[in-house]
Amino acid sequence: MEFKEVVGIRRSIRYFDADRPVEREKIQKILEAMRVASCAVNAHWLRAVVVQRSEIPEAILDSLKTPVTALVQELAPVHIYCYLDTGIVKRVEGKRLKELVDVGALNPSHGWTHKFVDEFVYPQILVPFSEDPAYPVAAAFDCGGAGTQGLLTAVDEGLGVCWTAFNADPAKEMMDIPDDWLPLYVMNVGYPLESREAGGQRPRPPFEELYFEGKVGRPFPRDPEVVAGLEQEKMITTPAPLPSRKQEVRDLSRTLGLPE
Repeated sequence: MEFKEVVGIRRSIRYFDADRPVEREKIQKILEAMRVASCAVNAHWLRAVVVQRSEIPEAILDSLKTPVTALVQELAPVHIYCYLDTGIVKRVEGKRLKELVDVGALNPSHGWTHKFVDEFVYPQILVPFSEDPAYPVAAAFDCGGAGTQGLLTAVDEGLGVCWTAFNADPAKEMMDIPDDWLPLYVMNVGYPLESREAGGQRPRPPFEELYFEGKVGRPFPRDPEVVAGLEQEKMITTPAPLPSRKQEVRDLSRTLGLPE
């Protein structure tokens, strides 16, 4: 698919074919997409642990579930548990920034040298940043970007994907998670039982309520011609609910033995 169509067809899939395995190469592609994502100071905070749901003991799987995510976690054949490694900045110091200097991504024209990293950026910016209470929030922004690249890659590979919360304590014990990794979300992955459209593009707030130009209160003008172009490129698709959605959900519920 073209990129805009991948964005447009993405849905939070909640009905998976629980018995159909996901090919390892597709899981790797998801992780590869996460790895090449943009990341501030080249830190790469995101860590992920891939777990086959069939290998999780039933009692532990039940302990991982939350009240609003239980069925998704139960149906998805693959769980990718995502974490923020808070200790990475101090462990690597400025090494990864100096790698960017060496390959010409950060250059003297912008003030970058090994000395600048060692004497200024690391001790005066990165260390205080990593000790600031807001540090995990800022780092989580980059983790979200990397995770989204993985998610869109899964969609491009014909898979269904849904982010959900999970109970961190049993997950930590099950996967030997280090103490300085903060739990984020689990990416539930599998082949969807529901249609790709999954009832249509989900409701979202009006464009003008979200984005502004110059200052808050001055909405960024939404050009109808741009919208029409994105509809043609399939990034903006038919809004939910599609006429067939309720019947689709009833049929899926009957097939899976779920409440209607």
